[in-house]
Amino acid sequence: MAKTGVLSSDPTVRARAAELKKELRRLVMTIVDDDDFSIHTIDQAKDTLCVLRELKFNKQSTTTTTTSSLKLHEALSCPEEFKCPLSKELMRDPVILASGQTYDRPFIQKWLNSGNRTCPRTQQVLSHTVLTPNHLIREMVLQWCKNQGIELPNPVQYGKEEGVTEAERDRFFSLLEKLSAALPEQKEAAKELRLVTKRMPSFRALFGESDDAIPQLLTPLSGSKSQSGVHPDLQQDLITTLLNLSIHDSNKKLVAETPMVIPILMEALRSGTIETRSNAAAALFTLSALDSNKALIGKSGALKPLIDLLDEGHPLAMKDVASAIFNLCIIHENKARAVRDGAVKVTLKKIMDGVLVDELLAILAMLSTHQRAVEEMGELEAVPCLLRIVRESTCERNKENCIAILHTVCLNDRTKWKALREEENTHGTISKLAQDGTSRAKRKANGILERLRRAVNITHTA
Repeated sequence: MAKTGVLSSDPTVRARAAELKKELRRLVMTIVDDDDFSIHTIDQAKDTLCVLRELKFNKQSTTTTTTSSLKLHEALSCPEEFKCPLSKELMRDPVILASGQTYDRPFIQKWLNSGNRTCPRTQQVLSHTVLTPNHLIREMVLQWCKNQGIELPNPVQYGKEEGVTEAERDRFFSLLEKLSAALPEQKEAAKELRLVTKRMPSFRALFGESDDAIPQLLTPLSGSKSQSGVHPDLQQDLITTLLNLSIHDSNKKLVAETPMVIPILMEALRSGTIETRSNAAAALFTLSALDSNKALIGKSGALKPLIDLLDEGHPLAMKDVASAIFNLCIIHENKARAVRDGAVKVTLKKIMDGVLVDELLAILAMLSTHQRAVEEMGELEAVPCLLRIVRESTCERNKENCIAILHTVCLNDRTKWKALREEENTHGTISKLAQDGTSRAKRKANGILERLRRAVNITHTA
């Protein structure tokens, strides 16, 4: 049978086919092995197949070659210095970032619009986000395209990513100025800033371009010691905007190290609507993702108002408050502050009342590495409550946290051994956990059982 589309015997064509197959294999492996593969990778694989098919059927390239095939040809054969580090494609509109690295404008603009404030290649924090055209690279790319017989699309036609226009940038600074005006203008500006920083990551990044932007944002809240005289809607919008700014990693350090921010968030925890107080707690939680911020927030005294708000027990604020306290107590010095500020008593009371048990047990387990916290747990009769949770709960994580706390109490307070022994004799609670619990729970449960056995042996010997 005659075969159609036999590959040409021309060595150049065969070499080209081998190159295409190698590239196709790489692309397919990326798609198969990487759960986070991009649509662009799929498009490249399709383009590779199209070109390979053309070669198979001995079709010569013409001026009607598809744009996708042209893209593939460029990506495969153009010099590396002409490829964008983000798209891996030939750069149409090369621009220089503050780090000195060159990227294709649409791709680096998309990176910046997502709120990033670092160079993708060097991870250097950017001093500004202004993109400077790289005319030298542009001319070199144009000359290379001319030599290859390729027509480079106009940068304007190539595509414009949605970002902050000059008009929007002017509007941003206008809104900041309004926050120093009369109350109606302040309220209008604060509401709009809250909405745009929630909807557009690029607006969050704008706050990093000016040293005065965050202080300007907080002007209405910084005029007096207390925010109780500030209009509640205005306060809520400004605190929520601060929360929106804190979402991106690149903003966390900048926001937390602005001197007025943490005191204003602490004051917001004490006053205002419950939404304002909850969002202030959420902002502290978000900022505390950085260890340096954990220390800064702890030193500022923010744990006390967080614990007080937890004690109030408003359902809307509880999760954000608990999350903030947990994050802050990851570093040792904040555990001491939390214990001093009454965290053990408040947390244990909520657990006994059946409120937010999962999150608060995690906090209690973290605090149990502090000596004074363990002593307080003994004084507050935590042992019966924790044993009941181990016995009745279906949550393995809660059981693990409880037995870890009980193990620490057992090591530090022999007077609690009686309650542990009675629980074991009556219900076999600790033995069951030693058999069926998580690996950590088994280890802690066996540690308690071993101590109880030793105590019995010592008693018998005596």
